[in-house]
Amino acid sequence: MVAATGTGKTVVAALDYARQGGPGHPSLLFVAHRREILQQSLATFRQVLRDGSFGELLVDGQRPSQWRHVFASVQSLAGLDPAGLAPDTFDVVIVDEFHHAASASYERWLHHLEPALLLGLTATPERTGGEDILHWFDGRIAAELRLWSALDQGLLCPFHYFGLHDGTDLSQVEWRRNGYATEALSNLYTADDARLRLILRELADKVTNLEAMRALGFCVRVEHAHWMARKFVAAGLRAASLDASSPREQRAEQIRRLRSGELQILFAVDLFNEGLDIPEIDTVLFLRPTESAIVFLQQLGRGLRLCRGKSCLTVLDFIGQAHRSFRFDLRYRALLGGTRDQLEQQIKEGFPFLPAGCSLQLDRVSSERVLANLRESLPTRRPQLLAEARRLGRCSLTGLLEGLGMELVEFYKVAGSWALLQRELGWVAAGAASGEPSDDEKRLGRGIAGGLLHLDDPERLRWLADQLQRHLAPDPAGFDPVTERSWRMLMAQLWGSGRQHVPLAEALVRLWAAAALRAELLELFALLHERTDHLVAPLDWGRSDPSPIPLKLHGRYARAEVFAAFGLLNDARPFPGREGVLFDEVTQCDVFFITLKKSESLFSPTTRYNDYAISPWEFHWESQSNTRQASPTGQRYIHHAERGSRVMLFVREENKRGGVTLPFLCLGFADYVSHEGERPMAIRWRLHRAIPGAFVPVMALAV
Repeated sequence: MVAATGTGKTVVAALDYARQGGPGHPSLLFVAHRREILQQSLATFRQVLRDGSFGELLVDGQRPSQWRHVFASVQSLAGLDPAGLAPDTFDVVIVDEFHHAASASYERWLHHLEPALLLGLTATPERTGGEDILHWFDGRIAAELRLWSALDQGLLCPFHYFGLHDGTDLSQVEWRRNGYATEALSNLYTADDARLRLILRELADKVTNLEAMRALGFCVRVEHAHWMARKFVAAGLRAASLDASSPREQRAEQIRRLRSGELQILFAVDLFNEGLDIPEIDTVLFLRPTESAIVFLQQLGRGLRLCRGKSCLTVLDFIGQAHRSFRFDLRYRALLGGTRDQLEQQIKEGFPFLPAGCSLQLDRVSSERVLANLRESLPTRRPQLLAEARRLGRCSLTGLLEGLGMELVEFYKVAGSWALLQRELGWVAAGAASGEPSDDEKRLGRGIAGGLLHLDDPERLRWLADQLQRHLAPDPAGFDPVTERSWRMLMAQLWGSGRQHVPLAEALVRLWAAAALRAELLELFALLHERTDHLVAPLDWGRSDPSPIPLKLHGRYARAEVFAAFGLLNDARPFPGREGVLFDEVTQCDVFFITLKKSESLFSPTTRYNDYAISPWEFHWESQSNTRQASPTGQRYIHHAERGSRVMLFVREENKRGGVTLPFLCLGFADYVSHEGERPMAIRWRLHRAIPGAFVPVMALAV
């Protein structure tokens, strides 16, 4: 279960456990990595189960006597031999902060235990090192509530984020594999009284009631945390510092003092990143450059819990002149989503779309610093990309993307073609083609970069990968309708349509002749399969014979792919057309291609979007401007159910992003509900299947 910090993962786990039933409750192992978290979790389970004696602790020398309901620290488990417990000892195993499960201390026990139910809890399933943790759950997330949705639903406290330029030059600080050298960074900060005065001044300016403030300050190292606490006390504030070596009693006492208001601020390093609940925190200070998206969200989440009397969380992030290797985009994209291009536009426009009550402000200099960092931190030109690739050394496409921290779209925008980039780098196998690429290779490379990165149907990706590994090009003469249309969908994207169209038989032969490009497709399809981020499902055509139309509900498709899937794009008719609607006579299906943002500007407060999701189940759509209610088309829309025709919606946010034409998301079939006006008709449609939750905020933007 993935849920934002503060939304009650432990409560849900306890409720889920209570539902398992059985005499005396099923045997349970609850694993966390800190005593305080275990104590809070045990208290939650006792409250939910209405049993004050439920559970035993295995932490800091405490040992269970019954070994039936155990709340254990991973450190204590590490000191035990798994062979001492039978694999089926526990019916239920719950692991808190499951993103740590890729480490050896967790894996040893996960491999040994065989519970009937394994429940992993995390706010951040994306591991910094890229390790896969979802394989423990067959790649499936059972329930998901991300930060943005939690804020929209009022489950978390809204935040006011201020990015403030602190005048510190970090560009020359030693950079290591995991970021800044912390000792050098700490030494720089603890010698800078000017930065300290700025922090105190901004705190007094941004926090409404400084006397009642309860704040956490995240520092570089222990020395930095202690230094900040001393300086704040000298400035007249009630401050203290803690670190991982602080005695347990001292940690508990300082947390009690902060919650009661005896302290205004606690400074720490990574002590409060995860799991600890202090709902009273109303201010968070980022006093170190945090590149990790996971750590950034965890530290932000410390102050997002709801608490009586707390109207919002104030976040002060002090930003210096960053090293060119530092990645601001990682933290902001984790918070906002979207691509680097979209993030750049949001910064320029002042973050116009945030959940209710939230604000995000960068002062002028910070905005300039972040924008400059976005342009400099990743290679944006081919020579830069080649240099970075040579620095990393020969690797796979996946390895290169992880080494550079680039998304697929960003990489292909610069590289053009992975196969041709490898040739330019000299990373080709013995006997492989070398020298200047052929015209076909260049053309196919452009087709891959501009037309295939949206593929998200696992079944289609597996089928294509299997076909591309054949030694000889397949012969279209033996194709059934589904196979032919599936190949035409791919070829339309690789070779193009209209004047660029290549007859299917010739297109296949020429693709098979370009072995390096086929190898690139195989590697790309494997990566796309691994990165599918939502489920697709068969379209229900409501008949016994299988449909010849190889499209999936909630799959992404280019317009040409949809035409090819309906059999309307072939050697005799190579141009798909650009209409926003089409009616297929054979299937009696009206297909609508809907682009939500029709303005050239990415964000425009004055733009009214007439096509939008009313809810996950209903969609508002305006017909073409000449459609009248009494016209044959208007009547077919209104009475499609009685007449045996169908309506299918394909929706995308905008036409292009970063120079790349966006695909449409197939929302599937919809039924007429009502309409207003005509020329155009404003029609309300009810979908047969709800829009996936991740896409609702985008499609309901205008609402």
